[in-house]
Amino acid sequence: MDTEPTFTTFEGHTRRLTASLAEILTLLHAQPRAGLLTFDDRTGRSVDFDLSGTLDEVLARHAPETPRTGPGRPKLGVVSREVSLLPRHWEWLERQRGGASAALRRLIDEARQADPDGERRAQAQAATDRFLGAVAGDLPGYEEATRALYAADRGGFEARLRDWPEDVRQHALFLAAPAFTTSSPPSGVSRSSQE
Repeated sequence: MDTEPTFTTFEGHTRRLTASLAEILTLLHAQPRAGLLTFDDRTGRSVDFDLSGTLDEVLARHAPETPRTGPGRPKLGVVSREVSLLPRHWEWLERQRGGASAALRRLIDEARQADPDGERRAQAQAATDRFLGAVAGDLPGYEEATRALYAADRGGFEARLRDWPEDVRQHALFLAAPAFTTSSPPSGVSRSSQE
């Protein structure tokens, strides 16, 4: 995603807020209460925040990390990390134009360009599945909805969610939208309906 990440806070089956990290932290710090679940909308993972201290301390503690500097080209956003490969892989990489790092970057870019919809679809399916497991696992039709999600069956997915609480249904449809890239968008679900 090229836009600022969003987070969504639920209280039971009721969506409290979908907003930026700073707005979510402000809400959670001002109204701490048990039973609130906050999800990263990119991954569908539930996230916990250390809300101790002042709001400024909480915001500083959870601010996005600045890229590490070190070997490589940090001004270009290059970050050094360790990669474990077998000797034959290192030998092949070092024979490639530009060396091992350039070859790895090219391979990754080629793989991402080969099926960008597939990558988006897989990310949307995983995020939706995580969200549903945390919030809707006890709702009727949950397992069937999950099967329809992974089968890219938009109609089946929407049918299983039809009788669910409105906020859960709307957020699940929003997260799952990229999983159904080959079919029409879900009826009545847009980014603005989530805010």
